[in-house]
Amino acid sequence: MINLNTIQNHDVADYLPHDAPMIFIDKILEYQPNTLVCETSITAKSPYFDASLSGVPSYVGIEYMAQTVAALAGIEAKKSADIIRIGFLLGSRKLQLHTPLYQLGKSYHTKVTRLYQEETGLAVFECQILNQNKIIAEANINVFQPQDPQDSQETAK
Repeated sequence: MINLNTIQNHDVADYLPHDAPMIFIDKILEYQPNTLVCETSITAKSPYFDASLSGVPSYVGIEYMAQTVAALAGIEAKKSADIIRIGFLLGSRKLQLHTPLYQLGKSYHTKVTRLYQEETGLAVFECQILNQNKIIAEANINVFQPQDPQDSQETAK
Protein backbone atom coordinates (compact mmCIF):
# COMPACT_ATOMS: atom_id res chain seq x y z
CA MET A 1 0.00 0.00 0.00
CA ILE A 2 1.32 3.42 -0.90
CA ASN A 3 0.63 6.27 1.50
CA LEU A 4 1.85 9.86 1.72
CA ASN A 5 4.75 8.97 4.06
CA THR A 6 5.90 6.23 1.69
CA ILE A 7 5.65 8.57 -1.29
CA GLN A 8 7.51 11.40 0.43
CA ASN A 9 10.32 9.04 1.50
CA HIS A 10 10.90 7.77 -2.03
CA ASP A 11 13.10 9.44 -4.59
CA VAL A 12 10.84 11.28 -7.06
CA ALA A 13 12.66 9.33 -9.80
CA ASP A 14 10.85 6.20 -8.52
CA TYR A 15 7.65 7.61 -10.03
CA LEU A 16 8.95 9.10 -13.29
CA PRO A 17 9.77 7.46 -16.62
CA HIS A 18 12.86 9.74 -16.80
CA ASP A 19 16.51 9.39 -15.89
CA ALA A 20 18.90 12.00 -14.53
CA PRO A 21 19.78 14.62 -15.64
CA MET A 22 16.32 15.07 -17.17
CA ILE A 23 14.45 14.99 -13.86
CA PHE A 24 13.49 18.58 -13.09
CA ILE A 25 11.42 18.15 -9.90
CA ASP A 26 13.07 17.39 -6.58
CA LYS A 27 10.49 15.95 -4.22
CA ILE A 28 6.87 15.18 -3.59
CA LEU A 29 5.17 17.32 -0.96
CA GLU A 30 1.47 16.41 -1.08
CA TYR A 31 -0.58 13.68 -2.71
CA GLN A 32 -4.33 13.28 -2.94
CA PRO A 33 -6.31 11.39 -5.57
CA ASN A 34 -6.17 13.52 -8.75
CA THR A 35 -3.78 16.09 -7.21
CA LEU A 36 -0.05 16.25 -6.58
CA VAL A 37 2.28 18.98 -5.29
CA CYS A 38 6.01 18.74 -5.99
CA GLU A 39 8.94 20.98 -5.15
CA THR A 40 11.77 22.22 -7.35
CA SER A 41 14.71 24.02 -5.78
CA ILE A 42 16.79 26.12 -8.15
CA THR A 43 20.53 25.54 -7.96
CA ALA A 44 23.41 26.18 -10.32
CA LYS A 45 23.03 22.51 -11.35
CA SER A 46 19.33 22.78 -12.22
CA PRO A 47 18.50 21.79 -15.81
CA TYR A 48 18.52 24.89 -18.03
CA PHE A 49 20.10 27.04 -15.32
CA ASP A 50 21.48 30.20 -16.94
CA ALA A 51 24.33 31.74 -14.92
CA SER A 52 23.95 35.07 -16.74
CA LEU A 53 20.34 35.27 -15.49
CA SER A 54 21.07 33.64 -12.12
CA GLY A 55 18.09 31.37 -12.64
CA VAL A 56 16.07 29.14 -14.94
CA PRO A 57 13.98 30.79 -17.69
CA SER A 58 10.24 30.78 -16.94
CA TYR A 59 9.34 28.75 -20.03
CA VAL A 60 10.91 25.70 -18.34
CA GLY A 61 7.94 25.78 -15.96
CA ILE A 62 5.84 23.88 -18.50
CA GLU A 63 8.22 20.95 -17.95
CA TYR A 64 7.88 21.29 -14.17
CA MET A 65 4.13 20.97 -14.72
CA ALA A 66 4.46 18.02 -17.09
CA GLN A 67 6.81 16.14 -14.78
CA THR A 68 4.50 16.67 -11.82
CA VAL A 69 1.67 15.20 -13.92
CA ALA A 70 3.99 12.29 -14.80
CA ALA A 71 4.82 11.76 -11.11
CA LEU A 72 1.09 11.63 -10.31
CA ALA A 73 0.63 9.02 -13.04
CA GLY A 74 3.60 7.09 -11.63
CA ILE A 75 2.12 7.09 -8.12
CA GLU A 76 -1.21 5.88 -9.50
CA ALA A 77 0.57 3.12 -11.47
CA LYS A 78 2.44 1.92 -8.37
CA LYS A 79 -0.76 2.02 -6.30
CA SER A 80 -2.41 -0.32 -8.80
CA ALA A 81 0.72 -2.50 -9.19
CA ASP A 82 1.06 -1.41 -12.83
CA ILE A 83 4.15 -0.32 -14.73
CA ILE A 84 5.08 3.37 -15.09
CA ARG A 85 4.38 4.39 -18.67
CA ILE A 86 5.69 7.27 -20.71
CA GLY A 87 3.28 10.11 -21.40
CA PHE A 88 3.19 12.92 -23.92
CA LEU A 89 2.57 16.62 -23.41
CA LEU A 90 0.16 17.54 -26.22
CA GLY A 91 -0.24 21.23 -25.53
CA SER A 92 -1.30 23.91 -23.12
CA ARG A 93 -4.08 26.43 -22.79
CA LYS A 94 -4.21 29.57 -20.72
CA LEU A 95 -0.45 29.51 -20.13
CA GLN A 96 0.56 32.52 -18.06
CA LEU A 97 4.12 33.14 -16.90
CA HIS A 98 4.09 35.81 -14.20
CA THR A 99 7.85 36.01 -13.75
CA PRO A 100 10.75 35.94 -16.23
CA LEU A 101 12.70 33.27 -14.34
CA TYR A 102 12.92 30.82 -11.46
CA GLN A 103 15.57 32.40 -9.23
CA LEU A 104 18.70 30.75 -7.86
CA GLY A 105 18.26 29.68 -4.24
CA LYS A 106 14.46 29.69 -4.30
CA SER A 107 12.08 26.75 -4.13
CA TYR A 108 8.90 26.47 -6.17
CA HIS A 109 5.86 24.27 -5.66
CA THR A 110 4.11 22.83 -8.69
CA LYS A 111 0.51 21.78 -8.10
CA VAL A 112 -1.40 19.74 -10.67
CA THR A 113 -5.05 18.71 -10.50
CA ARG A 114 -6.72 16.38 -12.97
CA LEU A 115 -9.81 18.03 -14.48
CA TYR A 116 -10.71 15.33 -16.98
CA GLN A 117 -9.48 11.94 -18.19
CA GLU A 118 -10.67 9.57 -20.90
CA GLU A 119 -10.21 5.80 -21.01
CA THR A 120 -7.94 6.35 -24.02
CA GLY A 121 -5.32 8.07 -21.82
CA LEU A 122 -6.11 11.64 -22.86
CA ALA A 123 -6.29 13.97 -19.83
CA VAL A 124 -6.42 17.66 -18.91
CA PHE A 125 -4.74 19.11 -15.83
CA GLU A 126 -4.95 22.48 -14.12
CA CYS A 127 -1.42 23.46 -13.10
CA GLN A 128 0.12 26.16 -10.95
CA ILE A 129 3.67 26.97 -9.92
CA LEU A 130 3.90 28.86 -6.65
CA ASN A 131 6.59 30.57 -4.62
CA GLN A 132 5.58 31.36 -1.04
CA ASN A 133 1.91 30.81 -1.99
CA LYS A 134 2.12 33.34 -4.84
CA ILE A 135 1.24 32.03 -8.30
CA ILE A 136 4.30 32.34 -10.55
CA ALA A 137 2.95 30.38 -13.54
CA GLU A 138 -0.29 28.65 -14.49
CA ALA A 139 -1.77 26.65 -17.33
CA ASN A 140 -4.11 23.89 -18.30
CA ILE A 141 -2.11 21.17 -20.00
CA ASN A 142 -3.31 18.35 -22.21
CA VAL A 143 -1.47 15.06 -21.92
CA PHE A 144 -1.74 11.60 -23.41
CA GLN A 145 -0.55 8.36 -21.84
CA PRO A 146 -1.11 5.40 -24.14
CA GLN A 147 -1.23 1.86 -22.81
CA ASP A 148 1.50 0.95 -25.31
CA PRO A 149 3.56 3.81 -26.81
CA GLN A 150 4.66 1.55 -29.69
CA ASP A 151 1.02 1.05 -30.75
CA SER A 152 0.52 4.84 -30.71
CA GLN A 153 3.52 5.31 -33.00
CA GLU A 154 2.22 2.69 -35.43
CA THR A 155 -1.24 4.32 -35.50
CA ALA A 156 0.30 7.71 -36.28
CA LYS A 157 2.10 6.40 -39.42
